[in-house]
Amino acid sequence: MITTWRWCLAFLLAAAACLGQSLAEFEKRVTEFTLDNGMHFIVLKRDPAPVVSFYAYVDAGAVNDPRGKTGLAHMFEHMVGKGTTRVGTTDWAREQEALEEVERIYDQIEEERRKGPRADRAKLEQLEARLRAAIEQANAYVKPNEYVRLFEVNGAVGFNAGTGSDYTVYFCSMPSNRLELWFLLVSEWMRRPVYREFYKERDVVREERRMRVESSPQGKLQEVLMATAFLAHPYRILVGWASDIENLRAQDAAEFHRTYYVPGNITIAIAGDVDAAEVKRLAERYFGRIPPGPQPPRVITEEPPQEGERRVVVESPAQPVLLIAYKRPDQRHPDDPVFDVLAGLLASGRTGLLYKELVRDKRIALAAGAVPAVPAAKYPSLFLLYSVPNAGHTVEENEKAVYEILERLKREPVEEAALARVKTKIRADLVRQLASNAGLARQLAFYHVNYGNWRTLFTGIEQIEAVTAGDVQRVARQYLNRKTRTVAHHVKPETPETEEDRR
Repeated sequence: MITTWRWCLAFLLAAAACLGQSLAEFEKRVTEFTLDNGMHFIVLKRDPAPVVSFYAYVDAGAVNDPRGKTGLAHMFEHMVGKGTTRVGTTDWAREQEALEEVERIYDQIEEERRKGPRADRAKLEQLEARLRAAIEQANAYVKPNEYVRLFEVNGAVGFNAGTGSDYTVYFCSMPSNRLELWFLLVSEWMRRPVYREFYKERDVVREERRMRVESSPQGKLQEVLMATAFLAHPYRILVGWASDIENLRAQDAAEFHRTYYVPGNITIAIAGDVDAAEVKRLAERYFGRIPPGPQPPRVITEEPPQEGERRVVVESPAQPVLLIAYKRPDQRHPDDPVFDVLAGLLASGRTGLLYKELVRDKRIALAAGAVPAVPAAKYPSLFLLYSVPNAGHTVEENEKAVYEILERLKREPVEEAALARVKTKIRADLVRQLASNAGLARQLAFYHVNYGNWRTLFTGIEQIEAVTAGDVQRVARQYLNRKTRTVAHHVKPETPETEEDRR
C-alpha cells in the first residue's frame, strides 16, 4: 500500500529526479552482495547529507505464527529494544540464571495444566506465585531502555520496528560516522536475542489487542471479516487471538527465531552517505558471524475456492460501518497493477467514485473508500471497499449504491482523463516515499524480497502506466462478483424484550 505524507518541494523534486532517471543511472549508485551465510545487502549511495538509513527486512510475519501461538511474530517487535547479553543488563550471568529459572517454573505449570480436570489447583496457585516472584527477580537485573538509548545518544532517529502479515522490519537513521555502531548493535541482537522482560511485553501485546480489537467496533468488524472471508489461509487471523497471546512462552520465541531469523531470510537495505566497500567489510565482520541455517518452511495452506457470498454482522451501538471484500490474486499476478488503479478510481480522494457519489452527491455516507490488498498481498488476498453511513441512512442503502458503481465500471469503460489522473497520483505517492533515505531503503528491501529484484521498483510504475480502461473493465467483471464476495457490517443490538412486549 502507498501512504501519502506531506513533504517540502525540494524533497519532492529530488525524489522525482530519482525516479525519473534511467534504471541504468540508478544502478550505478547501488551495490548488492550476499554474505556466505546467505544474508543479502543492498547499498544505495546518496550524499546530500552525512546521514544513513537502515532497513532490515525479515521475510516472516503473522502468517508464519505457529498454530496456537498467534501473535508470536509480533513479539519480536517488542524484543528488539530489550538489548543483548551486554547491553540492557546489570549482570548477565545472574540474569541468565534467573531467566532460566522462570522457564523451569513455567514448565512445571504447563505440566500440571496438561492434566486437565485432574490438575491440582492448590499446586498451580503455588507455582504461579513462584513464577511471579521469579519474573520479578529476573527483571531486577534489567537496565530499562539502555539498548534504545545507545542508539539515540549517538544521533539515531526513527528507531522502531513493525510487524505485518508477511514481514517483520527494523529501521532507523543515524549519522554516517556511526555506521559501525549500528552493525555492532543490530548484528549482536539478531545473533543472540535476549528474551528479557518477555512476559511483561506479552502483557503489552495483549493490551494492544484489547485496544485495537476488543474495545474497537471497527477492529471487531475487521477481525470478523477476515475470519469469514478466509477459511484456511493464515490471512484469516488479523491479530493474534487473546488466549494464544496469553500463553506465549519465551522458548516459543526462541524457536521462532531459530526457524525464521536465519541469515538467508533477512535482507538489509542501507541508503545514504556510505561507502559500499566499507559497508561490505562491516557486514562480513559483524553479520558474517551469524551461522547459516535452512530456509524456513513455506506457507503451504491455500485458501479453497469460495463458492458463494458470505455475510456476517457484528452487534454494536456505535457508528455502523460497511465492509465489502472480494477475493483477488497475489501481488505477483499480472492483474496486480490493475487493482491499484481500480482502487484509485474508486477512492482517489475527492475525485474517487465512491466519495463523489456516496459522500458528495447522495450524502448517504460520511466516508467511503477502497484498499487494493488486505491484509497484505504476498498471497491471494482481498480487494476491500468500505462505507460509513451518514445519519438517517442505512448500511443497506450504502451497499446498494456501492454495487451500482461497480456494475457501471463493468459496463462502461472509464474515461481516459480519470485513468490518467489516477496513474499520476500513484506515481506521485511513490515519489513522496522516495524523498528520503529511509523511504528508499524501505522500498529497495521490499521489492527485493517480494519480487526477487529491487529493480521492480522501476518496472512497477511502467506496469501501472500500461493499465488500460479495458483492463479495469475486465478485472471488475472477473473478480468483483457475488460468488467471491464477503460482506460485514454492524447492526444495532436488539433491545431486550419486556414483559409488556410479550403480552
